[in-house]
Amino acid sequence: MRVLAIDGGGIRGLIPALVLAEIERRTGRRIAEMFDLIAGTSTGGIIACGLARRGPDGSPAHTAEELAELYVSEGPKIFDRSLIQQVTSVGGLVDERYDDAGLNAALEAYLGDARLKEVLTDVFITAYDIQDRFAFFFRSSRARADDAYDFSLAEAARATSAAPTYFEPVAVTDAAGARTYPLIDGGIYAVNPAMCAYVEVADAPSELEVLASLGTGSQTKRHEFDDVTGWGAIEWVRPLIDVVFDGVADTIDFEAATLAKERYMRFQAALRYSSDALDDASEGNLRRLEGDAERLIAERTADIESLCEEIAG
Repeated sequence: MRVLAIDGGGIRGLIPALVLAEIERRTGRRIAEMFDLIAGTSTGGIIACGLARRGPDGSPAHTAEELAELYVSEGPKIFDRSLIQQVTSVGGLVDERYDDAGLNAALEAYLGDARLKEVLTDVFITAYDIQDRFAFFFRSSRARADDAYDFSLAEAARATSAAPTYFEPVAVTDAAGARTYPLIDGGIYAVNPAMCAYVEVADAPSELEVLASLGTGSQTKRHEFDDVTGWGAIEWVRPLIDVVFDGVADTIDFEAATLAKERYMRFQAALRYSSDALDDASEGNLRRLEGDAERLIAERTADIESLCEEIAG
């Protein structure tokens, strides 16, 4: 079993998308043709759905390079803070920071009406049910067997990217019409979905060959002790989300590396120049994200080559 896991991270999803584009360039093959399972959270879930979507001719609908272009062309529209939204949300404190029109339009353009059960290779997308309080998984393996577990890829991508304070939660109904689920971003418990993916294939007939985990860049913003000591709920709202996401990603990285050992390969960029904000889709920051991705590829070129040999053989 060859497994790919892609972290959440908003606009920083450009980094893993570019790494995947490099892998496709080196192998001459599509990601969906080389992995048995693609797991994703939030922006990583969007990439996973895009990679696995079946095209009209039966081949993958999108290249990784095309999905990288999504961030460049659609990112500024998705994270477009109109004046009215800024005023009514009080900077995201009393309402979600962004209207979801841009996000929905991008998902419609890239995913259309494709469904979970139709994907070329299995996907595992994380979300969270805020009403009945449980971790929710969009699993193509179950969708193929039962319409009660089938959803559109656009719904799965929208749900997994509903990051609290950034976008509104979304209600999705299964294809059988059996139940509606109110969902938010799975990043609250699995911003790095590597362990979810590991468990998903634990009972598979074939042994795990490789678990490739792609990050969206390490957090760089420091919170000094003297500054946070007097913080209350309002001051903690925005930083706490980043701290939780970062801490969860690091913990899962530790767990996956311990259990999968040499079969686990983690590719994470140090954000030396670009912002670690989830929503900085400015032209300048997009260029800097591209630069951080290029540096990661250059520094880990031997490891990427090893991964290519493993999955393309």
